[in-house]
Amino acid sequence: QVQLVESGGGLVQAGGSLRLSCAAFGSIFSINDMGWYRQAPGKQRELVATITSGGTTSYVDSVKGRFTISRDNAKDTVYLQMNSLKPEDTAVYYCNALWSDWDWGQGTQVTVSS
Repeated sequence: QVQLVESGGGLVQAGGSLRLSCAAFGSIFSINDMGWYRQAPGKQRELVATITSGGTTSYVDSVKGRFTISRDNAKDTVYLQMNSLKPEDTAVYYCNALWSDWDWGQGTQVTVSS
């Protein structure tokens, strides 16, 4: 059973930065394409950034140029560097594999004040 543990969230002013981490336990992490998702209050969970096992990245338009996804396969960890944060980025952030049926972690809360 794979366990995902997200961390690094917090309260930040608009324009600030945060770096999220997601550690995966109990998986062959390196072969999985990974994604960062977020869910704002009253909204559906959305996929905001992906990274393939080979390191190719993609982003939803709303975070392009501000967020950077990366991974360290030696540490079974995926990261999300978030710069120039906006109040609309406020959400609980989760990571998960794109194509595997892993349970969701607890997420990490990101709150951006205006």
